Amino acid sequence: MAKESMKAREVKRAHLASLYAEKRAALKKIVNTGDPVDAFEAAQKLQRIPRNANPIRQHNRCKLTGRPKGYMRQFGISRIQFREMASAGLIPGVRKASW
Repeated sequence: MAKESMKAREVKRAHLASLYAEKRAALKKIVNTGDPVDAFEAAQKLQRIPRNANPIRQHNRCKLTGRPKGYMRQFGISRIQFREMASAGLIPGVRKASW
């Protein structure tokens, strides 16, 4: 089980990313397509935005345990929870393979 502070940090990062998404996109567009003077000013403004507002800093975590590693994107849970739930028949359409 992950620490509650780590889970809260991820929630905070997701919230900040959604708050600054439009502003970041507008500034990045200016940086990539504007003339050099405007691009420099936009880059300076972009650096003043909080680091955690960048969506790259978010890390996928298991919805049940908060485990950061072994995350299965399709189900939103870690590999360990997936195996336990699949064995218990809690995930529809998933069966243990045998051949």
